[in-house]
Amino acid sequence: MTSVTQTSMKFSKCKLPGVFVIDIEPIKDERGMFARLWCKDEFKQQGLVTELSQCSLSFNHSKGTLRGMHYQSAPHAETKVIRCTRGSIFDVAIDLRPESPSYKQWFGTLLSAENHRMLYVPEGLAHGFVTLEADSEVFYQISVPYVPESGRGVRWNDPCFDINWPIQPVVISNKDANYPNFIELAIKP
Repeated sequence: MTSVTQTSMKFSKCKLPGVFVIDIEPIKDERGMFARLWCKDEFKQQGLVTELSQCSLSFNHSKGTLRGMHYQSAPHAETKVIRCTRGSIFDVAIDLRPESPSYKQWFGTLLSAENHRMLYVPEGLAHGFVTLEADSEVFYQISVPYVPESGRGVRWNDPCFDINWPIQPVVISNKDANYPNFIELAIKP
């Protein structure tokens, strides 16, 4: 009988309540490394959503590609776990929960194929990123199916949030570039 070494993940709380940076704890040997990226029990121990409904992939040709800032409205609000599997991104979450002590604040972190880090973004936050390398690939685990009618967004450069992007985006979809200012969204009935 051989002994098996279990791997685990390290969950670090961020300044936005409910947002976690998740670092893997790899087991390394002459072959390379092995690490756990998802464990329902470990997520449950942290009080996090453990139901996953879909996984998605984003491939981005150019450095400076911006995607975001996206969320889904209730009753289809979503939780996401984001990981960069190729290249690198600056990943950002904005707290849009009016009752939150960090309302309208943002958190950003480097996710890369090299650091294997993940970001857990709960319901009520907008999410987006800018690629820091060409040919960056991003993998999402999502708690609920995508519902186009519930898709929403806030502008990536809205002064209300004052996100400190590490590079100036050069590729942005028309939709992402033309979201209204958050103040305009907040005052609409």
